Amino acid sequence: MNRFLRFFFQGLLYTIPISVTFYVIWEIVVTIDSKVQPWLPFDAHGLGIVIVFVLITLIGIIGNLFVTLPIVSYAEKILIKAPLVRIIYTSLKDLVSSFVGQKKSFDKPVLVKLYPESEIYRLGFLTDESLDKLELEDGMVSVYVPHSYAISGQLFIVNKNMLKMVNVDATGMMKYIVSGGVTEMAENNDSEI
Repeated sequence: MNRFLRFFFQGLLYTIPISVTFYVIWEIVVTIDSKVQPWLPFDAHGLGIVIVFVLITLIGIIGNLFVTLPIVSYAEKILIKAPLVRIIYTSLKDLVSSFVGQKKSFDKPVLVKLYPESEIYRLGFLTDESLDKLELEDGMVSVYVPHSYAISGQLFIVNKNMLKMVNVDATGMMKYIVSGGVTEMAENNDSEI
């Protein structure tokens, strides 16, 4: 019986916040509809839903700007000050932002020829076309090659003539590599290759 009651209260813990949220939103929508309807010369049922959606979105934007962003930036400052944590945190942050951030890095899928006289290729992404700081001969670029079935990969420095640009969707290429070639690659329709 104790176990049953524990699960019951745990169920309440999940359902009450969701139920109360939907109830409050529904009441606000009904109230807005009933208060606005007499003032308008046309049938405005459903206008409350639009108004509530816009208000909740504005609250989310304001909360993000004035609550979430300051907390996140403060926590980030603390993480960056710790020597070992800084390396791990900034590397992971750069990796994640290369997939979903403003500066996407894995957007140029390529085939990398492993040896000049072979027909063996690796699938990867051209990540840097200017390696002047490394003082290498002209034509050297960096290519990131993800591993299949893992969240890891290798960075290769190769000559441009060992690369072949591939006209496929970059996200599809990443899925193809990570899945070990099981998924399908879609052709990139808006490619400039």
